[in-house]
Amino acid sequence: MKLFDVLLGRTKPAEANLDALFGLPGAVITLQASENLVPTNQAGVCYKPMAGQRFEKTTEEMAELLGLDSGSGGRIRHETDKYAYEWLVVESPDFQELVNQIHVVNTTLEEQGFGPSLLCSVFGFSVVGAAGAGASTYLVYLYKRGTFYPFMPFPGKEQRDVPSELRLAEVLKEDLKLEEQKERWMPLWGLPVH
Repeated sequence: MKLFDVLLGRTKPAEANLDALFGLPGAVITLQASENLVPTNQAGVCYKPMAGQRFEKTTEEMAELLGLDSGSGGRIRHETDKYAYEWLVVESPDFQELVNQIHVVNTTLEEQGFGPSLLCSVFGFSVVGAAGAGASTYLVYLYKRGTFYPFMPFPGKEQRDVPSELRLAEVLKEDLKLEEQKERWMPLWGLPVH
């Protein structure tokens, strides 16, 4: 940080560290052992649309890049949520492959000039045996902070289970770099990741 930045009170934002995503497979073991949670094998990358610029690759081109068109059992879809944020949602039967694919999606968006617009990546988890019920717990990776936080909304409500989120953060503190500033643990209502 430069001297004038310090004197003027300007701080440099944390650098994105997409390699932090590769800590997720270890966290999955912890989640299953301690919380009875397994991945839903869906994840999404959220970004703000930029005025006058659209993501150049179509969903089909991104699917080809990720190898989702070769009978892998995975797929990708594009969605716009009710707040007008763009999502690329990836589904893959293998969690490690899903993490790799989300890393590629983030990197590709970054290379296309969307780095400043990238907001987060979200991974869904559900209780073992609740197959098809959709995610009940999410791990959110904050792109601009390089950190994670748990998000646990109550089903069908725009309310969250904060005590359970805090407990889950304690469980995951050895596996992932967690966001220390709790005010950055934003609720993500109406997630397209299930």
